[in-house]
Amino acid sequence: MSEHRVRPARHKGQLNFEQELTQALFAFGDSKHPLPETVRILDEIVTDYVIDTVQTASKAATVSGRGKVKADDFKFAIRHDEVATGRVKELLTMEKSLKDARKQFDTGEGKVGLERGPRGRKRKVDAAAAVGGEARGGGDAGTVKREKHDGPGGEEDELDEDV
Repeated sequence: MSEHRVRPARHKGQLNFEQELTQALFAFGDSKHPLPETVRILDEIVTDYVIDTVQTASKAATVSGRGKVKADDFKFAIRHDEVATGRVKELLTMEKSLKDARKQFDTGEGKVGLERGPRGRKRKVDAAAAVGGEARGGGDAGTVKREKHDGPGGEEDELDEDV
């Protein structure tokens, strides 16, 4: 268990999770409008828990030589709480399965962006053309075709022709 920490002055009186705690209390059988003292005390407990967990995860990231906190650092911070660890694993598994499911249905329809052309260069793609398989500038009307021809003196000149 961590040592008792005094809340910073900027957090005193400020309720961070008032609405969520009120709803949770009601879900567990309390009245629709619980006592303000109950909500305040629970808010302090939850806020202190979140602050402690984030600080522990931040220390784990620092010890690992990273500047950013990753999900593994939070797993390390809550490793002694089996219920929380199980819930985190469940949520991460669910996130991965949702990401995979989205990937299966991602057709790229309606996207406007860059696509590689025949020479490997990036070119802009129109949303309607991307669905039909044609890129902007790759159609018939109004496009310019560049060809190389030998000019005078053996040097190559590029000629632009309207197609």
